[in-house]
Amino acid sequence: MKRKTYSKDVISKIWYYVKMQKAALAIIFISVIINTASMVYGTMLVGTAIDKYIMVFDFDGLARFCFMLAAVYSVSALTSWLQTRFSVILSNKAIQQIRHDLFDKLGGLSIRYFDSKPHGELMSRLTNDVDNIWQALNQSIVQLISSGLSIIMTLIAMFIISPLLTLIALLIVPSGIVITKIVAKHSKKHFAAQQKILGELNATIEETISGQKVVKIFGRERIIIKNFAEKNENLRSVGIKAQFLSSIIWPAMNSLNNIGFALVAFIGGGLILSGNTTLTIGKISNMLIYSKQLSRPINEMANLFSSLQSAIAGAERVFEVMEEKPEPLDGKPITQIKGKVEFKNVTFGYNAEAQVLKNVTITAEPGSTIALVGPTGAGKTTIVNLLTRFYDVDEGSILIDGNDIRTLDRNTLRKNLGMVLQDTYLFSSSIRENIRYGRPDATDEEVEQAAIHANVHKFIAHFPNGYDTILSDGGEGISQGQRQLISIARAILASPSILILDEATSNIDTRTEKNIQQALLKLMEGRTSFVIAHRLSTIRDANEILVINDGQIIEKGNHDAIYNKKGFYYNLYNGHRVRD
Repeated sequence: MKRKTYSKDVISKIWYYVKMQKAALAIIFISVIINTASMVYGTMLVGTAIDKYIMVFDFDGLARFCFMLAAVYSVSALTSWLQTRFSVILSNKAIQQIRHDLFDKLGGLSIRYFDSKPHGELMSRLTNDVDNIWQALNQSIVQLISSGLSIIMTLIAMFIISPLLTLIALLIVPSGIVITKIVAKHSKKHFAAQQKILGELNATIEETISGQKVVKIFGRERIIIKNFAEKNENLRSVGIKAQFLSSIIWPAMNSLNNIGFALVAFIGGGLILSGNTTLTIGKISNMLIYSKQLSRPINEMANLFSSLQSAIAGAERVFEVMEEKPEPLDGKPITQIKGKVEFKNVTFGYNAEAQVLKNVTITAEPGSTIALVGPTGAGKTTIVNLLTRFYDVDEGSILIDGNDIRTLDRNTLRKNLGMVLQDTYLFSSSIRENIRYGRPDATDEEVEQAAIHANVHKFIAHFPNGYDTILSDGGEGISQGQRQLISIARAILASPSILILDEATSNIDTRTEKNIQQALLKLMEGRTSFVIAHRLSTIRDANEILVINDGQIIEKGNHDAIYNKKGFYYNLYNGHRVRD
């Protein structure tokens, strides 16, 4: 069971990123000390001026005092600017590091993790949740430090003037603490729910935009809008509850502070009227100002409550991702792969309830071509997922050149594997960089040569910017077949030791398919190839055809051998041939 992340743990983790900015934190701390001290000292000067100059009508002394007070408050203004300036620097650098670490963490997680999480929800953690942390840091770093020091220095000054009046002013503090704890207890769950629903809403938006063509072709607009409206309404409802509860703190604290102010004025005035010689009008004025100064940081901390609760809720979701175990990268590096691949009694299921592969054994000699055929859901793509170590086997083992792939370094293993998938993905970059993706050091000439072999060079040449044409996200704007050809060129350029073609020509018309078959055969020469075929006529020349059904190999051999048995493959082949 995963350990629950608690607020104290989250705050300590946020503080870890804050304290990394030592220089900015030191400047903020020093500026806050000087600023708070100048504010407290300025207030003390006001009381002195009342007793020493105003009460005796000393206008010259009052003028000198005003210049001194102006100097004190100028220092306060300068240090206030410094602490604000460096608070912005600190919060942005801290969030930059959090965002970097989170993105780096996502890059190191396994495919299993991404398959189990809605992509929009993960994007929400990287954007909305991190942004909530940033807003809290930007608003609260200075205020929290300033409020803490202000309370300490103000209390010291108040105790020096009158311990009795100080204790009276502090009578409201326990009530404020109780109110804050009660509100925090009830509002935290609403802030957490708010961030969770916001993530779900973003996931809905991401899925709707990505699948807009499917939505429109099936006329699901009204249903999608209704679904969005329900989630949006849930977010509104939870948001109101969270904000309403947190907003109670401010008026409650303000009322308590006003009560404290009135008590200090009433009792202090009464003491003077009763003949107390230790108190003066100036000192009572100081105590009243200090009582307000004491309430100000308390009110500020109450105002921060809402953003802090939201930030903590978001931070819990961010650090939940950061605590995920990364995909292990340790293992023996691979210098060169000859290409012998063995599946030995492999059993695997994406979850504990259902096995996708059952006791599968495959042997592929170096340079051979293994074709995987069978109905949808039989387990063909799962074999590829296991070979690439997107997932690890539950039972049995997979060997490459006699080495269990679980003992090999994943990065170098995958660099020796070339893949062309049925669902191609192109990045928002130039065509050249998309082809060069698997081999960044390739020259422009090598990129173009790979494109020629994939029969995509002429198509690229028709663009005004040729290979420097920028593709939109996912390659929208060009046909699925053209995206597939660019993906094939990418695999050709990578020149892998083991080649995987997962329905690689399923989205290409018959004429284009024939044109690239020769290039693919040339690419496959000397390389162990696993081919998942949509059109069975394209794998007639495979060294071995494995017929998979319900997670088991039910027939195997070359085309002629298993076709002449007139079994499952015979029926499958003839059915495909009729459709072709």
